[in-house]
Amino acid sequence: MVWKPHVTVAAVIEKAGRFLLVEETTETGLAFNQPAGHLEPGEDLISAIKREVAEETAWCFEPEALVAIQLWRRRPDFPSFVRFCFTGNVHSHDMTRQLDNDIIATHWLSRAEIAARAEQLRSPLVLKSVDAYLTGERYPLDLLQSFLDLA
Repeated sequence: MVWKPHVTVAAVIEKAGRFLLVEETTETGLAFNQPAGHLEPGEDLISAIKREVAEETAWCFEPEALVAIQLWRRRPDFPSFVRFCFTGNVHSHDMTRQLDNDIIATHWLSRAEIAARAEQLRSPLVLKSVDAYLTGERYPLDLLQSFLDLA
């Protein structure tokens, strides 16, 4: 059997000390997460995070930096994820856009409010990413190079 981690993207989006999170339904109940999702076939990472933020929050997102590249697995019998965590700014909120079916609501929460929901976070990477952002971790986007369909 070939091991294949899931490739995902996530966004730490901050405005005035508050972070944009989504409240979503999961197999285990409601959870809070950064806007995030899976890389789709033929898609580059920048396109993926812009799409995910729009689909889950109705905001247009402009990534400015990477906060972290994270390898995560809940337990040995669970799948592994390689998560590319971005930061940037949002603009142009489309209040008429329908959000993904599993999104219940979006919230702007402080770090303390996120930490208070630790048991409801989709993964420990949610708070770890916020903390990495708050300590100033930023890496240039040009680290990411896409060579899709390159002969």
